[in-house]
Amino acid sequence: MATINATDGVALGGYDVVSYFNDGPQVGSDSITTRYEGVTFRFVSEENKAQFEANPAQFLPQYGGFCATAMSEGMQVPVNPETYLIEDGKLYLFYNANGDNTLPAWETEKDTRFPKAEQNWSDGNFAVPQG
Repeated sequence: MATINATDGVALGGYDVVSYFNDGPQVGSDSITTRYEGVTFRFVSEENKAQFEANPAQFLPQYGGFCATAMSEGMQVPVNPETYLIEDGKLYLFYNANGDNTLPAWETEKDTRFPKAEQNWSDGNFAVPQG
C-alpha cells in the first residue's frame, strides 16, 4: 500500500482530487466520501465520487500527494493543495508556504527532478522531515 498524504485519515486536507481535473481544486464535502487504501477522500459531488471510484489511479496525485520537488530531493513534505500542476494527465502537488513555492523549481528543472522523484518514490528512498 502506498502512503497517501492524509491528516486525521482524510486525504489532502479534504480537497477533492477529481476537482483538480475539472474546475480546479475545491474542498470536498464531509458528507460525500469514499475510502481508498485506508484513507477518506472527500468530493464536491456524487459525480466526482463516482469518477474516482471507477478509476482511482487516474486521479491520485503523484508521490502520494506529497511535494514533487521535495520528493526529487529525497524528502516527503506536505503541500499547499492549491499549488499544483497537471501534466500528461497526472496531478503533482507542491509545498508553498513562508515565501517558499517549490512549483517554479520543478517547472524549470523538471528534466532532472522528475527522474529523481520517480526513483525516490519507487525505492521508498525519502525522509520525513521533523519539526
